[in-house]
This record gives sequence, C-alpha cells and structure tokens, in this order.
Amino acid sequence: MTHRPNPGWIERTAERLGLIESLPQPAPDPVERLAPEGQFVEYPPADRWDDWPDPAPPSTGLESSSRYALVPTICFNCEAACGLLAYVNKDRMEIRKFEGNPMHPGSRGRNCAKGPATINQIRDPDRILYPQKRVGPRGSGKWERVSWDAVLNDLSQRIRQCLQDGRPDEVMYHVGRPGYEGSVERVLKAWGIDGHNSHTNVCSASARLGYHLWQGSDRPSPDHRDARFILLMSAHLESGHYFNPHAQRIIEAKLNGAKLAVIDPRLSNSAARADYWMAPYPGTESALLLAMVQVLLGEDLFDRKFVETWVNWEEYLREEAGMPEGSFEDFLDRIKRVYERFTPEFAEKETGVPAPYIRKVARDISDAGSAFCAHIWRGAASAHLGGWQIARALHLLSVLTGSVGTRGGTSPASWNKIKPAPFDSPPAVKFWNELIYPREYPLSTYEMSFLLPHFLKEGRGRLDVYFTRVYNPIWTNPDGFTWIEALQDEEKVGLHAALTPTWNESALYADYVLPMGLAGERHDVQSQETHSGVWVSFRQPVVRAAMEKMGRTVLHTYEANPGEVWEEDEFWIELSWRIDPDGQLGIRKHFESPYRAGEKVTVREYYQWMFEHSVPGLPEQAEAKGLSSLEYMQKYGAFEIQSNIFEKYNREISPDEAEGVSVDPISRVVRKDEKAVGVEVGGRLLEGFPTPSRKLELFSSTLKTWGWPEHTLPGYTASHIQQEDMEPGEFVLLPTFRLPTLIHTRSANAKWLMEISHRNPVWVHPRDAEMLDAETGDLVKVHTEIGYFVNRVWVTAGIRPGVIACSHHAGRWRLDESEGGRLGSALVRMEKKGENGWFLRQVHGVQPFESEDPDTSRIWWQDPGVHQNAAFPVHPDPVSGMHCWHQKVRVERAGPDDKYGDVFADTERSFAVYKEWLEKTRPAPGPQGLRRPRWLNRPLPVEPSAYSVPQERPE
Repeated sequence: MTHRPNPGWIERTAERLGLIESLPQPAPDPVERLAPEGQFVEYPPADRWDDWPDPAPPSTGLESSSRYALVPTICFNCEAACGLLAYVNKDRMEIRKFEGNPMHPGSRGRNCAKGPATINQIRDPDRILYPQKRVGPRGSGKWERVSWDAVLNDLSQRIRQCLQDGRPDEVMYHVGRPGYEGSVERVLKAWGIDGHNSHTNVCSASARLGYHLWQGSDRPSPDHRDARFILLMSAHLESGHYFNPHAQRIIEAKLNGAKLAVIDPRLSNSAARADYWMAPYPGTESALLLAMVQVLLGEDLFDRKFVETWVNWEEYLREEAGMPEGSFEDFLDRIKRVYERFTPEFAEKETGVPAPYIRKVARDISDAGSAFCAHIWRGAASAHLGGWQIARALHLLSVLTGSVGTRGGTSPASWNKIKPAPFDSPPAVKFWNELIYPREYPLSTYEMSFLLPHFLKEGRGRLDVYFTRVYNPIWTNPDGFTWIEALQDEEKVGLHAALTPTWNESALYADYVLPMGLAGERHDVQSQETHSGVWVSFRQPVVRAAMEKMGRTVLHTYEANPGEVWEEDEFWIELSWRIDPDGQLGIRKHFESPYRAGEKVTVREYYQWMFEHSVPGLPEQAEAKGLSSLEYMQKYGAFEIQSNIFEKYNREISPDEAEGVSVDPISRVVRKDEKAVGVEVGGRLLEGFPTPSRKLELFSSTLKTWGWPEHTLPGYTASHIQQEDMEPGEFVLLPTFRLPTLIHTRSANAKWLMEISHRNPVWVHPRDAEMLDAETGDLVKVHTEIGYFVNRVWVTAGIRPGVIACSHHAGRWRLDESEGGRLGSALVRMEKKGENGWFLRQVHGVQPFESEDPDTSRIWWQDPGVHQNAAFPVHPDPVSGMHCWHQKVRVERAGPDDKYGDVFADTERSFAVYKEWLEKTRPAPGPQGLRRPRWLNRPLPVEPSAYSVPQERPE
C-alpha cells in the first residue's frame, strides 16, 4: 500500500484558493486512530502528552517501542513566540523533534520553517557547551575552558566594585530580541543601575514613535482575521514582526473576502499575493498615504462621529489656530486645507504610483469602514529620515475610518499583551545613563544603542562590565568595524561577556563566552499582540520538564541541558546573590524566595508565584482541571486570558475609580492623584487612551514643546535620499528586508534553514541592469559613504527601477577555520588599510566538514552571502533616534581585483558622518528642564528626579 501523507494547512489553503489542483484524498492511516473515521486530528490529544508512542513508518509494518513525553515550550527563532511541542524520548532523555503546540492561542499549532528547525540548533555540532575565557588579545580566537564558579566570582566582584565606587554607569546589559517579559529589567533595577540597552533603534523605533505619539502605545495590533481591507507596509505576510500568527489570519481574511494591499518597492511574496501592490519611490510613502487621506477628507468618506469624539481637535484649534471656542466644523475646514495639496496627482509625481490607483485603494479602504486594519513595523519607517511620520500617516487612515480598536481594525498593542509581575519589584533606578539616553535625542523611543562605540570614542564614558545577549552588534549594526575598534580597546570596555549559545562575530571580541540555553533549554514567559486577545505562554527546558514528569529531582536546569549550558534566569539569580552575599548592598533581598524566608529563590518558585498571582483567570482554570497554576502552564504551555478585546477606550470609569478624581475644565482630562486616568466625553468618564489628552493625538503638543513645531501633524518629511539628487549609476539601496526562513544571526546554526536560504544577491531591475551592463551572477561594487561591498546581481522585474535591494540576513563570517558557525559563515581575513580603513575578504565560503552529524559532510552550498552592513555609516534620525537604513549608493561593475564578499569601510569617515547627523538634533533640556517627556515609554523606569538635566556648574 502506498502511503500518502495527509495534506497540511498550507496545501488545503492553496487548494481552496485555486492555486493548486484538487488534492487526492489521503490513504487510510495504518497507525492508531485518535478520532472516528472521517474526522481529522492534527495533533496528539493533550491528555496523552505524558506518554506518547512513536509509530514506526507505515510502510514497514513494524511497531516501535519508543515512548515520548510531549513538552510544550516556545520558539525563539523570531519575536512571534509561537508555541512548540518537543518530543522527548523517555528512555534516552533526548529531544527527537519539535512541532507546533495546538494549545497556543497565538500560533494555534502552526509554525513556519524556523520552528521545527530548533532541533538543528540544539544538535548543532558547533554550539558552545562550556564557558570560555580568552587567553590572547581580543579577536585572536584563543580560548580556554573555565568553570562557571570562576566566571561568576569574577563578574560579581567587578560589578560589586563598580557599585561600591559609585560607578553604576559602567555596567551595561545589551540585548537583541530578549524572549522574556521584563525579567532582566528587574535584575538591573535590583542592582540600581540604568544599564539596559537594546537593539530597537536599528529595528523598529521609528514606527514605535509614530504610534506612541498617536495613542500612547508604541505598536499596532491588527485584527487581521475580521478585517475587510488589510494594508501592509512591507512584507508582513511572509516575514513580518509576528508573521506566522499574522499570516494565518491574513489568509483567513482573504478567504472570507477581504482585500489585501501591500506598499513595498520590492515584489515580496506578500505583494505577489496582494490585490493591490504599490511600489512608491523609497522615502515618498507618506505622500502616498496622505493622498489617500486627502481622498477620504475631500470626498467625506470618513467616520465623523469617531473623529469628533476621539481626536484631540479642540487642542489643535486652541494651540495652532488660536480658536479656543472653535467648532468641529472649524476643525474640518482647517484640516481639509492642510491636506488638500496631497492630491493623488501630487502623490503620483512624488511616488510613481498612478493617481487612479491611489483613489481606488482609498475608496476601498473607506468601504471597509471600521474593519480596515493596517500594519507597519520596519520597512519604510526604519529606512528614512522622518520615517516615524510614515507611521503617523498610516495610522491617520485608521483614525479617519474609525477603525482604531474595532473588530477588524487596528488596536494599540498594549491591549493585547501582558507582562506578568514577578514576586518582587525593585524600586525605580535613581540614575540616568547618558551613554544610553544622551541629551541629543530626548524623544528617542528606545536606547541609542548603535551609537555606543561613537560615544565611547568621544570620551563620553567607559564600560567596566559589558554584557551582550542574543545580540551581535558587530554584524547586526551599521558601521561594524567601529564596533570592532571599541570592543578591542580595553580602556573603553574593561570586560565583555557574551551570553550566547553559538559563536558569532561579536563573541570573537569577548573576554568570556558563556553558553546559554536555546529555545527549549530555559524558562521564560512571553506574550505578544498577535490578534485581538491576550495570552501568555511559558518557555520551559523540555528535557528538565520531562525528567520531572518522570519523578526525577532536578535542582538546576544545567543538570538537564547538554554540557554545562545554563539558563539566563538561574544565571542572573546566582550572579546577583554573589554581588551582594551579605545583603549590605540591598540587592540580595530581591532574590530571596517568596516561600522560604531568607533563602535563594529557585526558578521554579519564581514562575510558580507569577502564575499564581499575576495571570488573571489562570488559577481558576488550573483548579478546574485539578492542577496548580504552574502545573497548568507546564502541561499546556500557554493560557488565553481574554479574547475579542475591542473599544477599550469606551470603558466607563467605575464609581470606585472615580472617587477623588478631578476634571480639567478645558481639556476634560480626568486626573486622580495628579495622574491622568481618563477623559470626560459627553458627561461620561471614559478610559480613553494613555496620551496627555487621553485622546488620539492628531496634533502632538509633545513635538511642539520639545522643539519640533513643524511636525505637530502627520506630514510628508523629505527623506535623506531624494530622487532629484541621483546621478547616473546612483541608486537607493534597500538593505532591510528579511528572508522568510532566517532571523538575523539566530538561524545561522540551523542546517535546514541555511540549506534553504544562504545568500543575499543584489536585486536589480532589468532596465538598470542594462545600464550597468550586468547580468544575473555578475559581480558589482556597491559604493557607500564610507566604503563598499562586492556582491552578485540578480536581475528581476520584482524591484522598482532606480532601487536595488539586498537582504540583511546573510553574510556571516569567522576568522579561524575551527571557529563555530561553519554551516552558514565564510572564512575571512581581515586587515587594516591605512590608519582607519578596514578590509574584509573571503578566503572560502561554506564547506562540508566532519562532525557527529553526518549531514555536515553533505553540505552542498558554498555561498554564505555578503556582510553589507559593515559598509554603512550610522544615520540616526534626530527625532526618533532610529538608524535610517536606506543608503544612497553608487553601483559599478566589479574590477579585476575585486572578489565576491569584499567589504571595505573607513571608520574615520564614518565618525565624520556620525557628527554630521548629530548636528541635526535638537537636544534637551525640554520643558521644566527635563531630559525627555515623562509620558514616553522607557524600558527601564527611573525615578522622576532623574529626568531633570543637572544644572551646569559655573566656570
């Protein structure tokens, strides 16, 4: 009998969409049935996860004796936090595979390619299993194995000395995508240091500022499933921020008749599936969006009641028009005149998108009404000077259609996310670290992390202890050679500890490389805004969990992990305990058990308390199943707290909450204990939005009072790259798009993923290729402001003329043949050219190698891609602080001495570009002598007094 596997969700969806022919019905399954014939069951039932058989392949006719414990955890190959089920062999205590967790409300049992590939990372023959200490100069590649005890003693003594000496700013924790909900921020608060740094200003900070100014929440949360029209800025369907959970719901909406529009200069897979693909010239996206706004306003296609009720138009008339008694009709008259110049014809000249097309899309958006949803994350917002205005312009469409917080609309992300509180919350930090939040960027939504080496070069400070975690700044950031210079200089960085499960370019320049657990090897909680609900999920070390299911006692996660791989929670608890062994620094008390007075908290106790006290509804649901809250999360891996959350701004403040409030006679803002808690609307006290006006802020008083009065309304801000400035041979380089199967540096040790995607050619339109006399596979030299890189061309009509594109997901390298990461990195040599020039050349690409994994000897690909980011200078947006990724470049055919993968950059020229962009800023202090507005988010809270800029001492 021939075995035909049951078609999966993708195949069934493709069949329904008519993309493939009707699928044959599957043959009868010879293995045990879990449901009556005719019913399809995709996953083993949860009540049998503790003991699941391993069926032999049906074609063998044999039975397997293996039994498995199925343990839920969370994927960590992107930020979506999709659920995974690990199959742990109960005899050998080995993980066989990972599949989706059907109990997870966000991913619903489905994963992209990156989820199952977690098994590759756990079995990676090049992974780091023991703590390493350098024995030669930084970057020399010489290491010795050391004990965890020695590492923890060294780190704790250094940090303790910094705190005792009054040098808290010399300890810094620098993280990429964290994969947790505030646990390390709690550690830093316990230490009393303003030491949290992140990657967000090379990722999404510009869009975050745009949304934050509108609604007090810095991210959108679209209800794709119920939408009637979906507008995506860039490729969210295939590779967006939460693309697996989002993609499922976008396809469901399309199957229900929703229309999809994609704005992207590149024909992504998402654009190829869209009803409308608009490819504006990069940097002109605001003109395109505001032309749609002009159509909605000019043709009266907007939701008048919603705008009148929930937009701060009265404040706009008072502050900008001098009309304290103005009416809503006065506002409409003025705002229509503000946007009347953004006609579709104007937008066509700016963007190249035909005016009739723009009108058609705008009217379709209007037809969707409150079921219009939109999303932007990276893409254009992260590309250009003033990219935050693109996010503001996009959200203006949501506001005009009344689709904010509605079914099928776009909600603030804070409605659909939870950060469960731990058993102890240390006080806010007393200090302000200007290496992280410098005065030049008072409105930066996140830390100015990518400028750190420039700040150190200027002498703004130094670091005594620098942690990097899930972060590879040399490779990820622009201007990587400047990072190398900083990390090599022990006067600037006293000790660098890289917390990483795998080797990467930045770990080569560390003093300690400390192996931390991968997904399925550590504890975390995660919650993400994947849809119109709130859920929390539990990442757990699956082998440890399986051992405990079988009655074994496991005191520490490293006892169950391979080698001596620790998990972060236990690392930070132990390190904090050693920093303050006698409690005199006031740190130790924050790491004492809530159940055993004076004793060190265990990771089990940490999450037990959290689930018992900080997840609404979980204790009751667990009790109904005869489980404790922790046991419920260990068994199912996720819990849905609430679903179908809409129009929270209309929630009426209860009488108890209203006791003792005051209502501002002008703004109608409701305050309690001097804190805004709502707004009076039509005589009712409503929750509103967490903005200064408690309404959606079309007019931003924050921008006005903090030095940017020309940007108080959503507008069209000229990019740092202009069409009219281009000479023959010059292009806009789009370097930010993702490859759907990769995620920054985390996926380079997954063989399945690297086999699928391992190179990043330069996309060139046929018309431009003809001008360059280049064909697919030819080498071109791409010149930037500070250097160049050499890459191959891919000639395709899927890119707009005048634009080239190169994904940032490839180009990994190593300096020594024996270093890790051999599945996806090139061996390179690096040399100085002159005093400030750095040159990188590939010695060879990926090659087969012998290991305990026989597949490494079967590697067939050689191309590892090109490290383009190192040739980019920093372009910090003066308002949002976001690095503006798009580059004006000159392209020519490579010369006879150029080789594939060559990269060159001049770090002194890069420093000059940094200084040029620094001149664009309008530094603090702002109103009341503050460093930044108190209402803007800050990942690590500090005391109110720390917001005040110190008075300069007289000479």
